[in-house]
Amino acid sequence: MAIFLRMTHTPPFLPQFDVTTNSILTLFYVVATFCILPATGLAAPAEHTAATVRKLSLPPPADLQYQITARQSGLTIDGTARVQWQWADGRFSVNSETRAAMFGKVFEVGSMGGIDALGLAPTTFVDKRLRKSATTTTFDRKTKTIRFSASSAAYPIKGGEQDRNSVIWQLISVARGAGSAFKAGSEWPFFVAGQRDAQRWTFNVGKPEKIRTALGVVNAVHVVRVPPADSKGQKLDIWLAPTMQWYPAKLRFTETDGDFIEQTLESIAKS
Repeated sequence: MAIFLRMTHTPPFLPQFDVTTNSILTLFYVVATFCILPATGLAAPAEHTAATVRKLSLPPPADLQYQITARQSGLTIDGTARVQWQWADGRFSVNSETRAAMFGKVFEVGSMGGIDALGLAPTTFVDKRLRKSATTTTFDRKTKTIRFSASSAAYPIKGGEQDRNSVIWQLISVARGAGSAFKAGSEWPFFVAGQRDAQRWTFNVGKPEKIRTALGVVNAVHVVRVPPADSKGQKLDIWLAPTMQWYPAKLRFTETDGDFIEQTLESIAKS
């Protein structure tokens, strides 16, 4: 994914620059990975079971262009994003790249792996941030262990685990295959690994909604990932478009303080 953002408000005082820079980099990271940033610190070990075997249907490979609107730490920011989703011959990849005028290349993120009976089966999740070394989350299929270069945490692979880049595409594949079972009120759990640890995510399906995009008004299924009550994590709203192969027509990340990042679909190119 390539992202280019523009600030529409400039902090008035030079001493604020470091805080502003950190806020912008955090914003870019969230958008680049379709991810939810965790609360500070390493989470307690998370118990999980193997995913349920479900009928799956992967969406066709595509390059997706999005418009971005955001409010972060008093800054109003807008821009564009590109998401690259590929799969073929039992393998998949979701590669992301983020650029900003002030910094050049800010982030590079990649998720890749195989495809098995449970859907996407990541092998590596690589995260490279500006001025920092890359971190790698490894799904070692031989030892059946998830390990992190950024921490000593480890989790057993029981089947169906995802990383923060792949989980959206696993959710789409589940929705496409579930048919009428993917309905308002249903819940869909996943075990998701990030840079340092892993945790259970549950997506709740809401009622269909009409949303406006550059491609016109889209009938979408609203899906919400709400963090646990004792967590400071972000809320993630996703509007999936069944008439557009279930690609995300809109995503909105909301902080507990009301700051948000919103992506709205602009174009789709099959690849």
